[in-house]
Amino acid sequence: MPTDTEKSADRSREDDRSREDDRSREDDRSREDDRSREKTDVTAPPATAPRGYRAVFAVREFRAVFAAHLLSLLGVVVSELALTVLVYGLTGSPLLSALTFALGFLPYLVGGTLFAGVADRYPARRVLVTCDLICAGCVAVMVLPGTPVGALLALRCLIAAVSPVFTGTRMAALTEILGEGECFVLGRSLLRIVSQSAVLAGFGVGGVLLAVLSPRGAITITAVTFLCSAALLRFGTRARPARSGRDGGGTLLKESLAGARSLLGNRRIRALMLLFWVPPLFVVAPEALAAPYADEIGVGSAALGLLMCAMPVGQITAELYMGTALAPRLRSLIVLPAAAVGLLPLVVYGMRPGLVAAVPALVAAGAAAAYVIGLDQWFVEAVPEPLRGRAMTLLTAGLMTLQGVGMALAGLAAEFFPVHQVIAGSGAVGTLCVLLLVLEVRRTAPDAGETAPGAGRAAPGAGGTAPGAGGTAPDAGRAAPDAGRTAP
Repeated sequence: MPTDTEKSADRSREDDRSREDDRSREDDRSREDDRSREKTDVTAPPATAPRGYRAVFAVREFRAVFAAHLLSLLGVVVSELALTVLVYGLTGSPLLSALTFALGFLPYLVGGTLFAGVADRYPARRVLVTCDLICAGCVAVMVLPGTPVGALLALRCLIAAVSPVFTGTRMAALTEILGEGECFVLGRSLLRIVSQSAVLAGFGVGGVLLAVLSPRGAITITAVTFLCSAALLRFGTRARPARSGRDGGGTLLKESLAGARSLLGNRRIRALMLLFWVPPLFVVAPEALAAPYADEIGVGSAALGLLMCAMPVGQITAELYMGTALAPRLRSLIVLPAAAVGLLPLVVYGMRPGLVAAVPALVAAGAAAAYVIGLDQWFVEAVPEPLRGRAMTLLTAGLMTLQGVGMALAGLAAEFFPVHQVIAGSGAVGTLCVLLLVLEVRRTAPDAGETAPGAGRAAPGAGGTAPGAGGTAPDAGRAAPDAGRTAP
């Protein structure tokens, strides 16, 4: 029978083992917390951390991305206007002048399909800075007095081909700078708002510059903006590894095409991409035909300006409201209804309305395009991280290409039918197409329903930066995909 001394010793040994187990569990928790902090590199937000768009601007890397986006986008809009004027001045050809502008759309499909693998294959910051430097070099050659028109058009194509790679890489990197939740959604929204604002302000700035500078002098400013953007991205964002980790494996072309096949072969991802792509295919009709419609109803250039800016104003206002006043779950719930009815306001054109009815209809169509603020979250959640750069690049390429196709088809239809009927028909046919897509998106939704924006990976707080890869976020760029009526 054990003595009291032996019992006391046993209890002491048990207490020691218990304390050792507690210390071991505490050490394990501490190491787990350390690993978690290393993985996310996010500082826990204080109780008074900013919310909404203020929380996005609280992330230092995003501020660099935002500034680079603003500079680059203004430079692109100014250069498009100046280059069109320059080509017309050199050739006197309206066709070549129009082709110069159209070349901002056409090479997107080539660059976005064949070079998409770059976005995942190499570190994001390196890709972004290299793209900016390539564009700056192209613009530098454009301003040389002896550059022939053929070379100007070829350089324009090269810049446009680089653009989807830049934009896709930035969009994928944004998920790692801001996280995959609420901050990502609002960050994308801010870049879209800037792009839409550039449509309103950029051509005005370009017109003022062309009043005091030659076209080549105005184009020179674009080279400066590209260099400034490269510097901001190089020194304002962190170096992160490539997403795919395959710097030396396979051929770039094979990897790009394989990624496109994988993405488009996934029913869910394909449906979401089409919901990004199809509405802009139809909604560009009133913009493409604004000048002929203004002539049809007998209004002047001031009225034409109202018709051109109505949709951007509608989308900017709606995105700001949705980003600040609506909860993530509510934004998610209105994605499909807003997409389904977004083109219906264009049907008003069937009655050949004057400005009093046409402008509000365009504002309403622009406001409905803000459905993408929720769609962004669904898309990020659906795409596997190793394919994210290629997915964003393909998304950008398809969006810009189809907007260009939509403009061309609207112009072609207006050769045979009255302009107001073409725009109204675009709204009606587009609505039918989008309704079919809405049904497909519903059918492919996860069993538990769509995840509301903000349910993804935690976003950084006021003082932190989020994990991941590289340089920036989408929507800036060479031909500003987000400068359309809707954006990736």
